[in-house]
Amino acid sequence: MKRHARVLAFAFAVLPAAQSLAEAISIDVRKTDGCGCCLSWMEHLEENGFAPAGEDMAGGLLASFKRENGVPQHMVSCHTAVIEGYVIEGHVPASDIKQLLDERPDAVGLAVPGMPYGSPGMGPEEDREAYDVVLIGGDGLTEIFSSYPASN
Repeated sequence: MKRHARVLAFAFAVLPAAQSLAEAISIDVRKTDGCGCCLSWMEHLEENGFAPAGEDMAGGLLASFKRENGVPQHMVSCHTAVIEGYVIEGHVPASDIKQLLDERPDAVGLAVPGMPYGSPGMGPEEDREAYDVVLIGGDGLTEIFSSYPASN
């Protein structure tokens, strides 16, 4: 009887973690080897219900990957992710990715051009500089999807 109680207790302890892994949304991240901000952004995704899988690429191959997947040159950042048919370029907050997946617009995806300080993976949010998350339309045109004001 004690053995069954221990097994049951273990199952109840592990079940929430197993459920959260099962519910995590897979996202493939292409990045250069050893990029600390890319790894920090992936941690941000994990903390917000995603299951990022990173793939290191040489700089030239990563640039080609971005072009082949519809990222305009003026939208480029350090890493590129692919999720459910959309491209996510740069330090896009997890909440914006979730909104994109909920709304499902006709679009290439989202981008945070450059590497704005205080965006996810780029330093503390309380010291954030203002930045925009940009929607890259299916026609290649861009528009602001969301804006984050400076926090100081």
